[in-house]
Amino acid sequence: MTRLPISLLALLGGALLAWCGAAPAQEPARADRVVYHISEAGEQPARAMQFIRNHLEADPKAKIVVVAHAAGVDFLMNGAQTPRGNPYLTDIEDLELQDVKFLVCEITLRERNLAKDRFVKQAGFVRSGVAEIARLQVREGYAYLKP
Repeated sequence: MTRLPISLLALLGGALLAWCGAAPAQEPARADRVVYHISEAGEQPARAMQFIRNHLEADPKAKIVVVAHAAGVDFLMNGAQTPRGNPYLTDIEDLELQDVKFLVCEITLRERNLAKDRFVKQAGFVRSGVAEIARLQVREGYAYLKP
């Protein structure tokens, strides 16, 4: 029995499909999934908001999760402002409308003695920020970005 190389079999299969008028099935493209890691106050969250807006402009279907811990949770607190004095809430509300999720580390809350009611309503909470980042990367296939 003669064995045909796989590349020849693929070519023959494609020719047969073309001859029959059928197109090969293509897997639908999955939206990019990205986790943005915020661990600092000051410029990092402001930079992240700009990067996320740019990201969504280039890829409006991207699934984005922002995970904040340590000093990085500050931008998600009620009344928080950018280093230029603009309210973060404006960006947060706009990005939430584009399905961006914002998560706060509960260990940080405990260590800093912060109550959940001090945070904007768009903030969700996870037991550990770093554990959530790892989970998103390993189990959910999210790419990692730290602005």
